[in-house]
Amino acid sequence: MSTARRLHFSYDEYLAVEERSEVKHEYCDGEIYAMAGGTPEHGALALRVVQVLGPKLAGCTPLSSDVRVHIQASGLTTYPDVSFVCGPLERAAADGNAITNPSVIVEVTSRSTEDYDRGEKLSHYKQLPSLRSALLVSHRERRITLVERAATGWSVTEHRPGETVTLTAPGGTAKLEVDRVYDVLAQLS
Repeated sequence: MSTARRLHFSYDEYLAVEERSEVKHEYCDGEIYAMAGGTPEHGALALRVVQVLGPKLAGCTPLSSDVRVHIQASGLTTYPDVSFVCGPLERAAADGNAITNPSVIVEVTSRSTEDYDRGEKLSHYKQLPSLRSALLVSHRERRITLVERAATGWSVTEHRPGETVTLTAPGGTAKLEVDRVYDVLAQLS
């Protein structure tokens, strides 16, 4: 009897797993990875970003973590906490439930995913031609990291309490006050 395990899956096999599963999975290079569930604080921070930033991004549609993003250049398919699509929605050719053109992505970090969110996953996101900004909302401290496409590459700025994140989006700039994002946590205490 063989004990060999199958290590690589096709994208169609991944979609079949997602269709049957109660948990979300990422897909990259033939591998399927279960994603961790979130805490109430994690969910509240993601929703708060939508509440505060959403109205300031004219012409952009916020999408929840239920929507997959497929990155053609790297092959990663994942579920960001929040995606904003500015303009017409574009779907992946092989997956009608995955979008390919977010302009802004928000990831709320967690203890188990922070290094991945700020490292490898961010590298994948940067390969999206449509992406203008990524916001990394810390779970450990009141800090929002803005990673933004600039004429000469990518810029990274850190923002703490009392500060305002100013990001460039199609149609202009949008401001996000750090304190307004994190004030939602007081309601959970």
